[in-house]
Amino acid sequence: GLIEQLKNENRFWSYDMDSIKYVSDDILIEKVFIYLDLKDIDKLFKILPFHVIKNCWKKHVIPLGPRYYSLNRFLAWYYFNIKNPGKYVKSIITHHINSMTR
Repeated sequence: GLIEQLKNENRFWSYDMDSIKYVSDDILIEKVFIYLDLKDIDKLFKILPFHVIKNCWKKHVIPLGPRYYSLNRFLAWYYFNIKNPGKYVKSIITHHINSMTR
């Protein structure tokens, strides 16, 4: 499964490997988007509801910032059918930054 692939690629380096039997949906979604390929992302959409994936992406992946800007633009366009992906990603980042300063 996806968790095993991530473990094999050492993407849980900060975790006790013996304790990784279950990870939260948010952690799984974030790691799959960042480290795995399209066929694995497609699997994610087969095992989790669309709205759960999209909410996690907006809350945890987009705020990772400029390093993942191109990835997030692609995800916005390809998976979430967002018409202006660059503008959308920037607006989520701005909203995240503003919510942190309140």
